[in-house]
Amino acid sequence: MDQTSSDNRTDQPFTIRKAETNEDLQEIAALADVIWHEHFTPIIGKEQVEYMLSRFQSYPALQDQVLTGYEYYRLLGNRKLCGYMAIRQDQDGRMFLSKLYIAKQYRGRHLAAFLFDFLKNLCRQRNCSAIWLTCNKHNDHSLNVYRHFGFQTIDAQKNDIGNGFFMDDYIMEYRL
Repeated sequence: MDQTSSDNRTDQPFTIRKAETNEDLQEIAALADVIWHEHFTPIIGKEQVEYMLSRFQSYPALQDQVLTGYEYYRLLGNRKLCGYMAIRQDQDGRMFLSKLYIAKQYRGRHLAAFLFDFLKNLCRQRNCSAIWLTCNKHNDHSLNVYRHFGFQTIDAQKNDIGNGFFMDDYIMEYRL
């Protein structure tokens, strides 16, 4: 399933494609490294960024996630990777939005909304009742974006992820 949109500011077409090859996952891992260092270092610090990249966003971690039911989708502009998202359908009929990231130079073009619209359509096709996610409590920009999309905070959690690090997140849900 592909979806295409044009950026009004550049007339550049953007496409969403499912990651299907090892090369796709390697490219996503490389972009994750850039995005995480740039965006999350001020929020959680360099050491936790390095740890979480290795554990959750490295090429081997992405491979393992795909083997356990995660699906990765690439956001392409002019055939260049501009962002990505990862999802997993839960047994309870909800969709877990595990990751949604846009490279810095492509932010502000409504591409997160483009990915989210794609996800809502996919969820409707699969008869999902809701989309849920976790977001760091101090990631103000992303929290505001998710609220703008219609997500509601339904809970909070603090999980020990090892090496003395914690994920201190809000759990948010969008009802379909």
